Amino acid sequence: MKNNLAAFVAACAGMFLFGVTLITLGSVATDLKEKFQLDGIAAGTLFSILPFGILSGSLIFGPVCDRYGYKLLLILACIGMFAGFEGIAFSNSLSGLKISVFVFGLGGGIINGGTNAVVADISPKHKGANLSLLGVFFGLGALGMPLVLGMLSKNVSSFSVVAAVGWLTLIVAISYFFISFPPAKQNTSPASANWQSLLKWLLLFIAFFLFFQSSFEAIINNWATTYLTTKGVMEEQQALFALSLHIAGMVAMRLLAGSIFRKVSEVKIMWACLIMLALGVALMQFGNNQTIIISGLVFSGAGLAGGFPLMLGITGKHFAHLSGTAFSFIFTVALIGNMLINYLMGIIVDRYGVLHLTTIAFIEVAVMTLLFYFIIQQLKTTK
Repeated sequence: MKNNLAAFVAACAGMFLFGVTLITLGSVATDLKEKFQLDGIAAGTLFSILPFGILSGSLIFGPVCDRYGYKLLLILACIGMFAGFEGIAFSNSLSGLKISVFVFGLGGGIINGGTNAVVADISPKHKGANLSLLGVFFGLGALGMPLVLGMLSKNVSSFSVVAAVGWLTLIVAISYFFISFPPAKQNTSPASANWQSLLKWLLLFIAFFLFFQSSFEAIINNWATTYLTTKGVMEEQQALFALSLHIAGMVAMRLLAGSIFRKVSEVKIMWACLIMLALGVALMQFGNNQTIIISGLVFSGAGLAGGFPLMLGITGKHFAHLSGTAFSFIFTVALIGNMLINYLMGIIVDRYGVLHLTTIAFIEVAVMTLLFYFIIQQLKTTK
């Protein structure tokens, strides 16, 4: 890892930008609606383009990186994100904005998957811990963008901030020219043979564990503020602050997992995360005051910290010969879960009310716990 410090720093910079990417569209949503006179349906259509872009990038990056290496694709992804940032900031037509959002998401999906795969490849041991540290920068990006917009809102337009961040992305792209990334896997097998070599029960269980982890993140991020205001325990601004503490809990736990607890086994950390996740949901459901419910959001955030880094660490260890392709498969399944369960949650909210958020969350925790048990059994048989 010490010999690859530059590559790790480069990956952290990319992950920070991905965190910014995910939050940017929501942060400037009001301004976009006003600029393009979007109604609810049009805005929803626009926002749905981003996950499809990320999904496309997630599907593409793995096979390409395994066969040709990381550098060129990561550079092109950063340039795509730059074009997306500038398009969101300066587009004067709705069609141009839609293209910008898709390219923005495409580049973000490649950066997310590619940087995780880079860190897995350069970490001969403690993969999960190093991926947890990488994940800290995702949280910093996601927390930082709304903070910057809020601080500068009185003096600078949100679109100017987005454009400036775009230039930061271009600077990162230029820096990647001078970074030594892991080489291609030199695999000349047909793509079908590569995929067949990956279709093991271990990878399938990991992918579907993250299917539910990703969807859990989505329903909390999208519905928690409505849940809290409907429950009557806080106003909207307080609920938004509570949600930011949920993300802060995730960042703090990933920092601990990557530093103080880096030598603790991945299995023990994951069990601790699942316990915190269940505790967090219970406090959200049964808490009757702000302190208890906010504590629930912090615990649930900390509980989500382990999922992606630790599962990707296991994948990187057991599928090192095609780590990029394996990561592509995992991220694709996870993003499908994110979109599908979030859509189903919308139907449930419409028919039965948002207070069923915690019911769905409990079900997801139970399924994740069962899948993790199966993952442990598979790890025992593959030693």
